[in-house]
Amino acid sequence: MKKAKYIVILLIILLSSSIVYGDNIVLSSSSSILIDSNTGRVLYEKNPYIKMPMASTTKIMTALVALEYGKLDDEVTIDKEAVGVEGSSIYLREGEKITLEDLLYGLMLRSGNDAAVAIAIHIADSVGNFVDLMNKKAKEIGAENTNFTNPHGLHDDNHYTTAYDLALITREAFKHEIFAKIVGAKSYVSNRVENNYYYNKNKTLWEYKGGDGVKTGYTMRSGRCLVSSATRNNHRLIAVSLNASDWFNDNYKLLDYGFDNYKPYLIYDKGQFIKKIDLEKGKKKYLDLVTDSSFTYLLKEDERERLKISIEVPDIVEAPIEKGTKIGHIYAFLDGKLINKSDLIASSSVRKTNIIERLFEVFKGK
Repeated sequence: MKKAKYIVILLIILLSSSIVYGDNIVLSSSSSILIDSNTGRVLYEKNPYIKMPMASTTKIMTALVALEYGKLDDEVTIDKEAVGVEGSSIYLREGEKITLEDLLYGLMLRSGNDAAVAIAIHIADSVGNFVDLMNKKAKEIGAENTNFTNPHGLHDDNHYTTAYDLALITREAFKHEIFAKIVGAKSYVSNRVENNYYYNKNKTLWEYKGGDGVKTGYTMRSGRCLVSSATRNNHRLIAVSLNASDWFNDNYKLLDYGFDNYKPYLIYDKGQFIKKIDLEKGKKKYLDLVTDSSFTYLLKEDERERLKISIEVPDIVEAPIEKGTKIGHIYAFLDGKLINKSDLIASSSVRKTNIIERLFEVFKGK
């Protein structure tokens, strides 16, 4: 009975590898997604919510948690539990002292499973405690269909994610500049005496224009898993493919699709004037409202006319008003769906007039 079940699963995977999905992208993966790292917009998807093993792409979350709870110059003393871990290794020795930074490079470039365990024990005193932090972080960022049982990705039936969740995790990790620096490094020389040269296994950095990350992964059960990123015109795209026999080409097709079909458009700039509203009891009769931040969004050419802007502000406000005070909001919609909300703020400070000044204004108006 078990054998029949595996045959059915294999047939599904083989059939799915030859299916053409929207916009004629042929992918070998069982599950894929392409997102804009800046906004999180999903640009392309194929079975993105199926729970699947992720192999060493797990280490993206390991690095993220380590960066949030540790310091790069932390000195880590290697525990015996981190020595001789199965699979990829940076060959740590018990009692060896190494910085967290060196461990992170070994984790992401050489995919060291021993580095993952060493990081976990350093950050949370035990692998189990660290896994709890990983799962807590996953839930915080909305990766609801993800569960970690270890920090390295060696197979466990209860260790899984989805292409969508893995993209969310990667996007969150990129909010740390040092993460981008680490995964974008083609090589790294650590301060260790031995086994100190780390060469990045991710060919995206060499083969794809603008390629700047992220992580490979493979086990017999997961198949080939790959998270790739590339940046052009100051916009980073993140491509995820799970169980993909042609993993790098799959991600390159996804990235090509994104860069060829979507362009960044400045919807509104920081400090841009939006509306003038009435002002009571102030030295001015009107108050100018401006945006407190800029908003750029990736759009297809035919989507530009379907993007709508609306504002929500009071008809009148009363002085005094400090520059930068939040007065209202500006909303951006695409096809009726909210894609961004920003604050509208006072462009200048306006003091409240005194009784004499207000009486003068009354007489002047007669």
